[in-house]
Amino acid sequence: MDRENSENRIIFHVDVNSAFLSWSAVKRLKEDPKALDLRTVPSAVGGDVATRHGVITARSIPAKKYGVTTGEPVAQALKKCPDLILVPSDFDTYRAYSHRFMDILRSYSRLVEPASIDEAFVDITEFISEMPGIGEVDPADPAVREAAVKVADMIRDNVRRALGFTVNVGISTNKLLSKMASDFRKPDLTHELWPDQVPSKMWPLKIGDLFGCGPKTAAKLEGMGIRTIGDAAAMDPAILRVLLGESSGEYIHQAANGRGSTLVRVEREAAKSYSNETTTAQDITRDNYEEQAPVIIRKLSDKVSARLKKDSVKGLTVTVTVKTSDFRRHSRQTRLERATDDGNEIFQSSMKLLRSLMFGEGGEQGLYKEQSGIRLLGVGVSSLTQGDEEESQMTLEDLAKAREQAALRADPEMDRLLDMINGKFGSGTIRRGGR
Repeated sequence: MDRENSENRIIFHVDVNSAFLSWSAVKRLKEDPKALDLRTVPSAVGGDVATRHGVITARSIPAKKYGVTTGEPVAQALKKCPDLILVPSDFDTYRAYSHRFMDILRSYSRLVEPASIDEAFVDITEFISEMPGIGEVDPADPAVREAAVKVADMIRDNVRRALGFTVNVGISTNKLLSKMASDFRKPDLTHELWPDQVPSKMWPLKIGDLFGCGPKTAAKLEGMGIRTIGDAAAMDPAILRVLLGESSGEYIHQAANGRGSTLVRVEREAAKSYSNETTTAQDITRDNYEEQAPVIIRKLSDKVSARLKKDSVKGLTVTVTVKTSDFRRHSRQTRLERATDDGNEIFQSSMKLLRSLMFGEGGEQGLYKEQSGIRLLGVGVSSLTQGDEEESQMTLEDLAKAREQAALRADPEMDRLLDMINGKFGSGTIRRGGR
């Protein structure tokens, strides 16, 4: 099925509430359970805490009530709220929580597209189709909509219990509407915005609330009497194209009418891998694990090995994926000392990973403690090399670490600010000029 054009997709937009502030608060509470929860008082992240200079990069909901906004100077924020508590940025913590947040989302779907460090689109269609009584997904079906809300609430509860912070989830059939829905009201809420609800839920909103409509565009539209999203939806698209330009005018008209992409793009690095997976004939439980698991993992490992050899490539990273009987996906990976295409080596590594994942190790609880069985198994190899190359391709994570280390040596404060802005608003939003 062509996901780009399909209307029968269920897309979530999952957004961490006040991400940087929340992650700083959770870290403080883990270090000292008696510490003040920054989320409950006027507080903000950003600037130099000692000198109270710089800009606000995140603020609590109580701070928002004082009119404190992200991007404004700390001095200005303190005039609005003299008792504002300031905490320094902590990018190591932000990255760690972001990775764990994305891992939880990937346990529900293979199709996760990070929009920034604290938000992602998730195509949840497959998960919902496997729920009892659903089958083929029709977004107009009340049972499907009820199931979607149930899964969204599961995700929110899972994130809250496992990581200690809250998220909003927007539900719809495309990325635009799910993004709009997640922003309706916060924190820790699930919102629906189905296509048939656009006239009642979206059209009354101010034109500036339309995702992708910036302040300058909104001001220009308001000057033409287009004050609500509904006004733009009803406007002749030809007039919008003349007023805003071809692409911008067309976008505003399409978006105002609730039309958007359904294609959730996984990270490019994740696609640079060889993998095979299969649904098991029966659930693999503790009782039949030794009999069933090795046979399936051997077949999958040999298939991956054959494909690697056919294309004359090897890989450094082995990954095992399982789908448990509650339809959630889980994975574990390991990095080898040398790249391989050998089926037996892939098998041995995969079995170690699977046993660790299901039974636990080093005091960590395995999935068999909470799940009844495995209904799907997968084996993958990534971090690929061509031919006899000994070194793997640098992954995005490796590249990020290398660039970060170089940047910190050059100018730590400037590059931390660049990292924050690009992490929040998208890679390439702002970059360092030439030296």
